[in-house]
Amino acid sequence: MGSVVPDIADIDFDDLTSPQLTDIQRQVLEFTEAKRVEFDIDQMFGEAVEQAGVGDDVDDSDGFADRLAAHLAAIEADEGLRELTRSTLRQRVVRLLRNRLSLTELLKRYPEIESIPIEKPFIVVGMPRSGTTHLVNLIAADPRRRALPYWESQDPIPARGQGPGIVGVDPRYARARAEHDALMASAPVVAAMHDRFPEAIEEEVELLDLDLASYVLEWHARAPDWRDYYLALDQTRHYAYMRKVLQALTFLRGPRTWILKSPQHCEQLGPLMATFPDATVAFTHRDPVAVVQSAITMMAYSDRLRRTSIDPAWLLDYWSDRVHRLLSACVRDRDIVPAERSIDVSFHHLNGNEMPVLEEFYRRGGIELTPQVRARFQRYLDGNPRGKHGRIRYDLQRHFGVSADELRARFDFYFDRFDVRPE
Repeated sequence: MGSVVPDIADIDFDDLTSPQLTDIQRQVLEFTEAKRVEFDIDQMFGEAVEQAGVGDDVDDSDGFADRLAAHLAAIEADEGLRELTRSTLRQRVVRLLRNRLSLTELLKRYPEIESIPIEKPFIVVGMPRSGTTHLVNLIAADPRRRALPYWESQDPIPARGQGPGIVGVDPRYARARAEHDALMASAPVVAAMHDRFPEAIEEEVELLDLDLASYVLEWHARAPDWRDYYLALDQTRHYAYMRKVLQALTFLRGPRTWILKSPQHCEQLGPLMATFPDATVAFTHRDPVAVVQSAITMMAYSDRLRRTSIDPAWLLDYWSDRVHRLLSACVRDRDIVPAERSIDVSFHHLNGNEMPVLEEFYRRGGIELTPQVRARFQRYLDGNPRGKHGRIRYDLQRHFGVSADELRARFDFYFDRFDVRPE
Protein backbone atom coordinates (compact mmCIF):
# COMPACT_ATOMS: atom_id res chain seq x y z
CA MET A 1 0.00 0.00 0.00
CA GLY A 2 1.25 3.50 -0.75
CA SER A 3 2.07 5.99 1.96
CA VAL A 4 -0.67 8.50 2.71
CA VAL A 5 0.27 12.15 3.07
CA PRO A 6 -1.82 13.70 5.84
CA ASP A 7 -4.11 16.70 5.35
CA ILE A 8 -3.63 17.13 1.62
CA ALA A 9 -7.15 17.50 0.24
CA ASP A 10 -5.76 20.39 -1.83
CA ILE A 11 -2.06 21.12 -2.31
CA ASP A 12 -1.07 24.64 -3.36
CA PHE A 13 2.59 25.47 -3.87
CA ASP A 14 3.04 29.02 -2.61
CA ASP A 15 6.81 28.55 -2.70
CA LEU A 16 7.23 26.42 -5.84
CA THR A 17 9.76 28.67 -7.57
CA SER A 18 11.19 30.24 -4.38
CA PRO A 19 11.21 27.27 -2.02
CA GLN A 20 11.16 27.55 1.75
CA LEU A 21 13.03 24.48 2.90
CA THR A 22 12.02 22.51 5.98
CA ASP A 23 14.49 21.84 8.78
CA ILE A 24 14.88 18.26 7.58
CA GLN A 25 15.59 19.39 4.03
CA ARG A 26 18.18 21.90 5.18
CA GLN A 27 19.89 19.26 7.32
CA VAL A 28 19.99 16.83 4.41
CA LEU A 29 21.61 19.41 2.13
CA GLU A 30 24.07 20.57 4.77
CA PHE A 31 25.27 16.99 5.17
CA THR A 32 25.39 16.04 1.48
CA GLU A 33 26.89 19.22 0.02
CA ALA A 34 30.05 18.96 2.10
CA LYS A 35 31.85 16.60 -0.30
CA ARG A 36 32.25 16.61 -4.08
CA VAL A 37 30.98 13.46 -5.82
CA GLU A 38 33.28 12.12 -8.53
CA PHE A 39 32.30 10.01 -11.54
CA ASP A 40 35.34 7.81 -12.08
CA ILE A 41 34.33 5.05 -14.50
CA ASP A 42 36.97 2.55 -13.35
CA GLN A 43 36.11 3.08 -9.70
CA MET A 44 32.36 2.80 -10.34
CA PHE A 45 32.83 -0.34 -12.38
CA GLY A 46 34.97 -1.84 -9.62
CA GLU A 47 32.20 -1.17 -7.10
CA ALA A 48 29.67 -2.84 -9.40
CA VAL A 49 31.86 -5.93 -9.79
CA GLU A 50 32.28 -6.18 -6.02
CA GLN A 51 28.54 -5.82 -5.40
CA ALA A 52 27.67 -8.38 -8.08
CA GLY A 53 30.09 -10.95 -6.71
CA VAL A 54 30.98 -12.05 -10.25
CA GLY A 55 33.74 -11.51 -12.77
CA ASP A 56 34.17 -8.26 -14.70
CA ASP A 57 32.99 -9.73 -17.99
CA VAL A 58 31.26 -6.99 -19.97
CA ASP A 59 30.46 -7.45 -23.64
CA ASP A 60 31.15 -4.13 -25.38
CA SER A 61 30.38 -5.36 -28.88
CA ASP A 62 27.38 -3.01 -29.10
CA GLY A 63 29.19 0.12 -27.90
CA PHE A 64 28.09 0.02 -24.27
CA ALA A 65 31.26 1.80 -23.13
CA ASP A 66 30.48 4.69 -25.48
CA ARG A 67 26.94 4.98 -24.11
CA LEU A 68 28.27 4.92 -20.55
CA ALA A 69 30.75 7.70 -21.36
CA ALA A 70 28.01 9.79 -23.00
CA HIS A 71 25.68 9.21 -20.05
CA LEU A 72 28.28 10.38 -17.53
CA ALA A 73 29.32 13.32 -19.70
CA ALA A 74 25.71 14.51 -19.78
CA ILE A 75 25.54 14.40 -15.98
CA GLU A 76 28.83 16.28 -15.62
CA ALA A 77 27.64 18.93 -18.08
CA ASP A 78 24.73 19.84 -15.78
CA GLU A 79 26.41 22.39 -13.53
CA GLY A 80 23.28 23.08 -11.47
CA LEU A 81 23.09 19.69 -9.75
CA ARG A 82 23.58 19.51 -6.02
CA GLU A 83 25.97 16.91 -4.66
CA LEU A 84 22.93 15.09 -3.27
CA THR A 85 21.70 14.52 -6.84
CA ARG A 86 25.15 13.72 -8.17
CA SER A 87 25.48 11.08 -5.45
CA THR A 88 22.07 9.63 -6.32
CA LEU A 89 22.96 9.49 -10.03
CA ARG A 90 26.34 7.93 -9.29
CA GLN A 91 24.69 5.24 -7.17
CA ARG A 92 22.18 4.68 -9.95
CA VAL A 93 24.90 4.10 -12.56
CA VAL A 94 26.72 1.67 -10.24
CA ARG A 95 23.43 -0.16 -9.70
CA LEU A 96 22.78 -0.37 -13.44
CA LEU A 97 26.28 -1.74 -13.99
CA ARG A 98 25.83 -4.26 -11.16
CA ASN A 99 22.53 -5.49 -12.56
CA ARG A 100 24.02 -5.76 -16.04
CA LEU A 101 26.88 -7.89 -14.70
CA SER A 102 24.45 -10.05 -12.74
CA LEU A 103 22.29 -10.55 -15.84
CA THR A 104 25.30 -11.60 -17.92
CA GLU A 105 26.29 -14.11 -15.25
CA LEU A 106 22.72 -15.44 -14.92
CA LEU A 107 22.45 -15.99 -18.68
CA LYS A 108 25.71 -17.91 -18.67
CA ARG A 109 24.43 -20.25 -15.98
CA TYR A 110 20.98 -20.63 -17.53
CA PRO A 111 21.22 -20.08 -21.30
CA GLU A 112 17.69 -21.45 -21.70
CA ILE A 113 16.45 -18.08 -20.40
CA GLU A 114 16.80 -16.58 -23.87
CA SER A 115 14.37 -19.18 -25.23
CA ILE A 116 11.55 -18.18 -22.88
CA PRO A 117 8.65 -16.67 -24.86
CA ILE A 118 7.14 -13.35 -23.79
CA GLU A 119 3.59 -14.22 -24.72
CA LYS A 120 1.08 -11.68 -26.03
CA PRO A 121 2.02 -8.79 -23.74
CA PHE A 122 -0.41 -6.00 -22.96
CA ILE A 123 1.32 -2.64 -23.36
CA VAL A 124 0.04 0.76 -22.25
CA VAL A 125 1.44 3.71 -24.22
CA GLY A 126 0.79 7.32 -23.29
CA MET A 127 2.04 10.43 -21.55
CA PRO A 128 2.41 10.76 -17.78
CA ARG A 129 -0.86 11.83 -16.12
CA SER A 130 -2.91 10.43 -19.01
CA GLY A 131 -4.15 7.39 -17.10
CA THR A 132 -1.23 5.05 -17.85
CA THR A 133 -0.32 4.40 -14.22
CA HIS A 134 -3.95 3.85 -13.27
CA LEU A 135 -4.55 1.47 -16.16
CA VAL A 136 -1.36 -0.56 -15.75
CA ASN A 137 -1.88 -1.01 -12.00
CA LEU A 138 -5.47 -2.04 -12.68
CA ILE A 139 -4.50 -4.68 -15.27
CA ALA A 140 -1.75 -5.88 -12.93
CA ALA A 141 -4.53 -6.96 -10.56
CA ASP A 142 -5.06 -9.85 -13.00
CA PRO A 143 -2.97 -12.65 -11.41
CA ARG A 144 -2.32 -14.15 -14.84
CA ARG A 145 -0.25 -11.09 -15.74
CA ARG A 146 3.36 -10.46 -14.80
CA ALA A 147 4.02 -6.83 -13.87
CA LEU A 148 7.08 -4.90 -12.76
CA PRO A 149 6.85 -3.44 -9.23
CA TYR A 150 9.03 -0.44 -8.45
CA TRP A 151 11.32 -2.36 -6.08
CA GLU A 152 12.11 -4.88 -8.82
CA SER A 153 12.55 -2.23 -11.51
CA GLN A 154 15.35 -0.69 -9.48
CA ASP A 155 17.16 -4.00 -8.84
CA PRO A 156 15.83 -6.50 -11.39
CA ILE A 157 18.55 -9.15 -11.09
CA PRO A 158 19.53 -10.32 -7.59
CA ALA A 159 23.24 -10.45 -6.89
CA ARG A 160 24.64 -13.89 -6.10
CA GLY A 161 24.16 -14.74 -2.45
CA GLN A 162 21.71 -11.86 -1.96
CA GLY A 163 18.41 -13.74 -1.78
CA PRO A 164 15.69 -13.31 0.86
CA GLY A 165 16.89 -13.61 4.46
CA ILE A 166 15.63 -15.80 7.26
CA VAL A 167 12.35 -13.87 7.50
CA GLY A 168 11.75 -14.16 3.75
CA VAL A 169 12.18 -10.47 2.83
CA ASP A 170 14.05 -9.78 -0.40
CA PRO A 171 16.86 -7.31 0.35
CA ARG A 172 16.01 -5.48 -2.88
CA TYR A 173 12.53 -4.80 -1.53
CA ALA A 174 13.93 -3.73 1.84
CA ARG A 175 16.22 -1.18 0.14
CA ALA A 176 13.35 0.24 -1.90
CA ARG A 177 11.20 0.52 1.22
CA ALA A 178 13.95 2.37 3.13
CA GLU A 179 14.50 4.77 0.22
CA HIS A 180 10.77 5.46 -0.06
CA ASP A 181 10.48 6.14 3.67
CA ALA A 182 13.40 8.60 3.45
CA LEU A 183 11.75 10.37 0.51
CA MET A 184 8.46 10.68 2.36
CA ALA A 185 10.31 12.29 5.25
CA SER A 186 12.11 14.84 3.06
CA ALA A 187 9.52 15.51 0.30
CA PRO A 188 6.11 14.12 1.35
CA VAL A 189 4.08 15.87 -1.35
CA VAL A 190 5.66 13.51 -3.89
CA ALA A 191 2.94 10.96 -3.06
CA ALA A 192 0.27 13.28 -4.44
CA MET A 193 2.22 13.65 -7.69
CA HIS A 194 3.61 10.19 -8.37
CA ASP A 195 3.93 7.89 -5.39
CA ARG A 196 6.53 5.29 -6.33
CA PHE A 197 6.06 3.09 -3.30
CA PRO A 198 7.84 -0.29 -3.55
CA GLU A 199 4.81 -2.28 -4.69
CA ALA A 200 3.61 0.25 -7.29
CA ILE A 201 3.84 -0.97 -10.88
CA GLU A 202 6.71 0.75 -12.65
CA GLU A 203 7.86 1.30 -16.23
CA GLU A 204 10.03 -1.29 -17.97
CA VAL A 205 12.04 1.62 -19.39
CA GLU A 206 14.05 1.19 -16.19
CA LEU A 207 15.06 -2.23 -17.53
CA LEU A 208 15.99 -0.70 -20.87
CA ASP A 209 18.36 1.56 -19.01
CA LEU A 210 20.49 -1.44 -18.02
CA ASP A 211 21.64 -0.99 -21.61
CA LEU A 212 21.99 2.78 -21.06
CA ALA A 213 19.62 3.47 -23.92
CA SER A 214 16.53 5.21 -22.52
CA TYR A 215 15.24 8.70 -21.85
CA VAL A 216 15.26 8.20 -18.06
CA LEU A 217 18.22 10.52 -17.40
CA GLU A 218 16.16 13.46 -18.71
CA TRP A 219 13.93 13.17 -15.63
CA HIS A 220 16.91 13.35 -13.25
CA ALA A 221 19.11 16.04 -14.79
CA ARG A 222 19.06 18.76 -17.44
CA ALA A 223 20.60 16.65 -20.15
CA PRO A 224 19.73 17.84 -23.67
CA ASP A 225 22.97 16.25 -24.93
CA TRP A 226 21.76 12.87 -23.67
CA ARG A 227 18.35 13.42 -25.29
CA ASP A 228 19.99 13.96 -28.65
CA TYR A 229 22.32 10.98 -28.14
CA TYR A 230 19.45 8.71 -27.12
CA LEU A 231 17.27 9.76 -30.06
CA ALA A 232 20.08 8.88 -32.48
CA LEU A 233 20.38 5.29 -31.21
CA ASP A 234 18.96 2.31 -33.08
CA GLN A 235 16.43 1.37 -30.42
CA THR A 236 15.53 -1.98 -32.03
CA ARG A 237 18.60 -3.66 -30.55
CA HIS A 238 18.12 -1.98 -27.19
CA TYR A 239 14.48 -3.05 -26.99
CA ALA A 240 15.73 -6.57 -27.78
CA TYR A 241 18.01 -6.24 -24.73
CA MET A 242 15.04 -5.16 -22.62
CA ARG A 243 13.16 -8.24 -23.80
CA LYS A 244 16.10 -10.34 -22.57
CA VAL A 245 15.76 -8.75 -19.13
CA LEU A 246 12.02 -9.58 -19.18
CA GLN A 247 12.92 -13.18 -20.03
CA ALA A 248 15.26 -13.29 -17.03
CA LEU A 249 12.57 -11.88 -14.74
CA THR A 250 10.11 -14.43 -16.10
CA PHE A 251 12.63 -17.17 -15.33
CA LEU A 252 13.15 -15.87 -11.80
CA ARG A 253 9.48 -15.70 -10.80
CA GLY A 254 7.16 -15.95 -13.87
CA PRO A 255 4.57 -15.86 -15.42
CA ARG A 256 5.19 -15.24 -19.12
CA THR A 257 2.35 -12.84 -19.90
CA TRP A 258 3.32 -9.26 -19.10
CA ILE A 259 1.61 -5.91 -18.64
CA LEU A 260 4.03 -3.16 -19.68
CA LYS A 261 3.91 0.62 -20.01
CA SER A 262 6.04 3.66 -20.70
CA PRO A 263 5.69 7.13 -22.24
CA GLN A 264 8.96 6.49 -24.08
CA HIS A 265 7.18 3.95 -26.30
CA CYS A 266 5.32 6.88 -27.92
CA GLU A 267 8.44 7.72 -29.91
CA GLN A 268 9.65 4.11 -30.30
CA LEU A 269 6.60 2.32 -31.68
CA GLY A 270 8.64 0.74 -34.49
CA PRO A 271 11.17 -0.92 -32.15
CA LEU A 272 8.39 -1.75 -29.68
CA MET A 273 6.34 -3.70 -32.21
CA ALA A 274 9.41 -5.31 -33.78
CA THR A 275 10.26 -6.64 -30.32
CA PHE A 276 6.72 -7.62 -29.30
CA PRO A 277 4.89 -8.32 -32.58
CA ASP A 278 1.96 -10.08 -30.87
CA ALA A 279 1.36 -7.31 -28.31
CA THR A 280 -2.00 -5.66 -27.70
CA VAL A 281 -1.57 -1.93 -27.09
CA ALA A 282 -3.73 0.60 -25.24
CA PHE A 283 -2.97 4.22 -26.13
CA THR A 284 -4.08 6.71 -23.48
CA HIS A 285 -4.77 10.32 -24.49
CA ARG A 286 -5.19 13.51 -22.47
CA ASP A 287 -4.96 17.26 -22.90
CA PRO A 288 -1.19 17.92 -23.15
CA VAL A 289 -1.62 20.91 -20.80
CA ALA A 290 -2.39 18.48 -17.99
CA VAL A 291 0.70 16.46 -18.90
CA VAL A 292 3.12 19.38 -19.15
CA GLN A 293 1.88 21.27 -16.09
CA SER A 294 2.09 18.13 -13.98
CA ALA A 295 5.58 17.27 -15.21
CA ILE A 296 7.08 20.72 -14.74
CA THR A 297 5.39 21.27 -11.38
CA MET A 298 6.76 17.96 -10.15
CA MET A 299 10.21 18.79 -11.51
CA ALA A 300 10.21 22.26 -9.96
CA TYR A 301 9.15 20.84 -6.58
CA SER A 302 11.85 18.15 -6.75
CA ASP A 303 14.47 20.70 -7.81
CA ARG A 304 14.37 22.38 -4.41
CA LEU A 305 16.56 19.53 -3.22
CA ARG A 306 18.10 18.41 -6.51
CA ARG A 307 19.43 21.70 -7.83
CA THR A 308 21.11 24.89 -6.69
CA SER A 309 18.35 26.98 -8.30
CA ILE A 310 14.99 26.60 -10.01
CA ASP A 311 14.49 27.87 -13.54
CA PRO A 312 10.75 27.77 -14.37
CA ALA A 313 11.30 29.11 -17.91
CA TRP A 314 13.77 26.31 -18.71
CA LEU A 315 11.39 23.66 -17.37
CA LEU A 316 8.51 25.02 -19.44
CA ASP A 317 10.55 25.24 -22.65
CA TYR A 318 12.24 21.87 -22.31
CA TRP A 319 9.27 19.77 -21.26
CA SER A 320 6.71 21.35 -23.57
CA ASP A 321 9.17 20.59 -26.38
CA ARG A 322 9.81 17.07 -25.05
CA VAL A 323 6.12 16.23 -24.82
CA HIS A 324 5.66 17.74 -28.28
CA ARG A 325 8.33 15.39 -29.67
CA LEU A 326 6.79 12.35 -27.98
CA LEU A 327 3.27 13.11 -29.15
CA SER A 328 4.42 14.02 -32.68
CA ALA A 329 6.07 10.62 -32.97
CA CYS A 330 2.93 8.94 -31.62
CA VAL A 331 0.74 10.69 -34.21
CA ARG A 332 3.23 9.79 -36.95
CA ASP A 333 3.57 6.11 -36.02
CA ARG A 334 0.21 5.21 -34.44
CA ASP A 335 -0.80 3.07 -37.42
CA ILE A 336 2.24 0.83 -36.99
CA VAL A 337 0.17 -0.95 -34.34
CA PRO A 338 -2.63 -2.95 -36.00
CA ALA A 339 -6.10 -1.53 -35.31
CA GLU A 340 -7.47 -4.96 -34.39
CA ARG A 341 -4.91 -5.28 -31.57
CA SER A 342 -5.04 -1.78 -30.13
CA ILE A 343 -7.41 0.73 -28.60
CA ASP A 344 -7.32 4.48 -28.00
CA VAL A 345 -8.54 5.52 -24.56
CA SER A 346 -9.40 9.16 -23.87
CA PHE A 347 -8.77 10.28 -20.31
CA HIS A 348 -12.21 11.86 -20.01
CA HIS A 349 -13.76 8.48 -20.89
CA LEU A 350 -11.57 6.45 -18.52
CA ASN A 351 -12.49 7.66 -15.05
CA GLY A 352 -15.44 5.54 -13.88
CA ASN A 353 -15.64 3.73 -17.21
CA GLU A 354 -12.79 1.29 -16.72
CA MET A 355 -14.68 -2.00 -17.01
CA PRO A 356 -15.97 -1.45 -20.59
CA VAL A 357 -12.47 -0.31 -21.60
CA LEU A 358 -10.96 -3.46 -20.10
CA GLU A 359 -13.56 -5.67 -21.75
CA GLU A 360 -12.69 -4.27 -25.17
CA PHE A 361 -8.95 -4.40 -24.50
CA TYR A 362 -9.08 -8.04 -23.43
CA ARG A 363 -11.30 -8.90 -26.40
CA ARG A 364 -8.78 -7.42 -28.83
CA GLY A 365 -6.01 -9.29 -27.04
CA GLY A 366 -7.90 -12.57 -27.38
CA ILE A 367 -7.84 -13.11 -23.61
CA GLU A 368 -10.87 -14.17 -21.56
CA LEU A 369 -11.93 -11.69 -18.89
CA THR A 370 -13.12 -14.11 -16.20
CA PRO A 371 -15.52 -13.28 -13.34
CA GLN A 372 -12.67 -13.75 -10.87
CA VAL A 373 -10.50 -11.20 -12.67
CA ARG A 374 -13.42 -8.78 -12.96
CA ALA A 375 -13.86 -8.99 -9.20
CA ARG A 376 -10.17 -8.23 -8.68
CA PHE A 377 -10.43 -5.22 -10.97
CA GLN A 378 -13.42 -3.92 -9.05
CA ARG A 379 -11.61 -4.30 -5.71
CA TYR A 380 -8.69 -2.29 -7.09
CA LEU A 381 -11.02 0.44 -8.36
CA ASP A 382 -12.85 0.63 -5.03
CA GLY A 383 -9.58 0.92 -3.13
CA ASN A 384 -7.87 3.44 -5.38
CA PRO A 385 -10.15 6.39 -6.15
CA ARG A 386 -8.72 9.30 -8.13
CA GLY A 387 -7.04 11.85 -5.88
CA LYS A 388 -6.39 9.29 -3.15
CA HIS A 389 -3.24 11.11 -2.09
CA GLY A 390 -4.62 14.61 -2.57
CA ARG A 391 -4.85 16.90 -5.57
CA ILE A 392 -2.35 19.43 -6.78
CA ARG A 393 -3.62 22.92 -7.55
CA TYR A 394 -1.72 23.93 -10.67
CA ASP A 395 -1.11 27.53 -11.67
CA LEU A 396 0.77 27.77 -14.95
CA GLN A 397 0.46 31.53 -15.20
CA ARG A 398 1.73 32.24 -11.68
CA HIS A 399 4.56 29.72 -11.67
CA PHE A 400 5.60 29.47 -15.32
CA GLY A 401 4.30 32.60 -17.01
CA VAL A 402 2.10 30.88 -19.58
CA SER A 403 -1.65 30.35 -19.83
CA ALA A 404 -3.25 26.98 -20.45
CA ASP A 405 -4.60 28.19 -23.80
CA GLU A 406 -1.17 29.40 -24.94
CA LEU A 407 0.40 26.07 -24.05
CA ARG A 408 -2.45 24.07 -25.58
CA ALA A 409 -2.11 25.88 -28.92
CA ARG A 410 1.25 24.16 -29.44
CA PHE A 411 -0.50 20.79 -29.69
CA ASP A 412 -3.20 21.34 -32.32
CA PHE A 413 -1.80 18.42 -34.35
CA TYR A 414 -2.54 16.07 -31.45
CA PHE A 415 -6.12 17.29 -30.92
CA ASP A 416 -6.69 16.89 -34.67
CA ARG A 417 -5.62 13.21 -34.58
CA PHE A 418 -7.18 11.87 -31.37
CA ASP A 419 -10.30 12.30 -29.25
CA VAL A 420 -8.78 14.66 -26.69
CA ARG A 421 -10.82 17.13 -24.68
CA PRO A 422 -9.35 20.44 -23.42
CA GLU A 423 -9.42 20.56 -19.63
